Amino acid sequence: MPHWPIWPDEDWRGYYDDGYLSKFARSGVTAVSEFISYGFLESDAVAGERLKIPLVDSCHPAGRRPNIILIHDESSFDIRAAEGVRVPPGYGAHFKSYDGVERKFLAESNGGPSWFTEYNVLAGLSSRSFGRFAYFVTRIASGRVERGLPLALRRCGYNTLSLYPAFGAFMSARSFQATTGIQRFYDAHDLGAKDVEPDRFFLDKALRLMADQPPGAPLFTFVYLAANHFPWRTRFRPDLTPSWRPLGNAAVVDEYLRRQAMSANDYAAFIAGLKKKFPAQPFLIVRYGDHQPEFAPHLLDPSLDEAGVGKKLEKYDPRYFATYYAIDAINFEPVKSPAVMDTIDAAYLPLVIQEAAGIPLDPSFQEQKNIMLRCNGLFYACNDGAEARRFNRLLIDAGIIKGL
Repeated sequence: MPHWPIWPDEDWRGYYDDGYLSKFARSGVTAVSEFISYGFLESDAVAGERLKIPLVDSCHPAGRRPNIILIHDESSFDIRAAEGVRVPPGYGAHFKSYDGVERKFLAESNGGPSWFTEYNVLAGLSSRSFGRFAYFVTRIASGRVERGLPLALRRCGYNTLSLYPAFGAFMSARSFQATTGIQRFYDAHDLGAKDVEPDRFFLDKALRLMADQPPGAPLFTFVYLAANHFPWRTRFRPDLTPSWRPLGNAAVVDEYLRRQAMSANDYAAFIAGLKKKFPAQPFLIVRYGDHQPEFAPHLLDPSLDEAGVGKKLEKYDPRYFATYYAIDAINFEPVKSPAVMDTIDAAYLPLVIQEAAGIPLDPSFQEQKNIMLRCNGLFYACNDGAEARRFNRLLIDAGIIKGL
């Protein structure tokens, strides 16, 4: 006990399958120490400048505003990043944007916590700013971080809608999303989901809910998918892929690829549904992989043991956090912008979406764009976290982040 503050447990040891009681005790001591020393959120003590508070009626986009759809593609990345994996014919097209470019999305989690990325793509901020408390990021941010993509779009006349594949109380998702500006939130119970559902279930629900929205205002829809969630040791809905044949990879990899094929087919059907139901309406559709699957590190570096993988994750090796983001459009030409980079940190996706949609940026997103351009698409990792700490202080001083 007296030695813990002097020799704290190294983070990567959490990936060892042992010492549960001692890990729990040590993490408790470390968490209390971190909270007393730094609080929940990393931020500078003072900032030399101020952000202007955006006015509700200050957004006047030029041209027609597209409906915006943001799709959370569970555990999805281009598995060809690992050597020797056999993939089906045509694999890879799903990761390309309307312009044929395959872009990288640097998530902040690997193998599990989708809510880290949920925080990134809705709030437009880094979960890493919460240090050891990042695991609870959406719970902590709920009611406190009043900033994000849905709020920015609401200031530009958008209505906002979210479809969520679990119960709304999970990691305070309902409350967190409302804090970032989601007006109508439908969880698994509201949607009538029974356990895990195929992507098409949620995409079809989205089409129906979008058709029910009042006319006259553009709509932002966040669709959170879950069919490619672990475990991959069991076959999920094999009836949906009757012609699928094993590719000769490990069983979990073949199952993962089969589910990716299901997702690609369901997305293609969704695009066809949009064109049929809304033939004259413009759409901007953005998809992203929220993190790599838990088995990915052992594919990327098969020679590493559990501790070696843990050290790579602790250092945020980008190979372990890279997924994809893709931009598609219907009846709309995405706006060219230097912010639509080939590789971005996850926290920049709300900015990329607004730029591609031609939405004027509020002062906080304009400042974040300045950071993005000078940091070449990095956010938290830029300048050893200094940019993120300064930005957090600006948001606190502006009253956008409260109680942290």
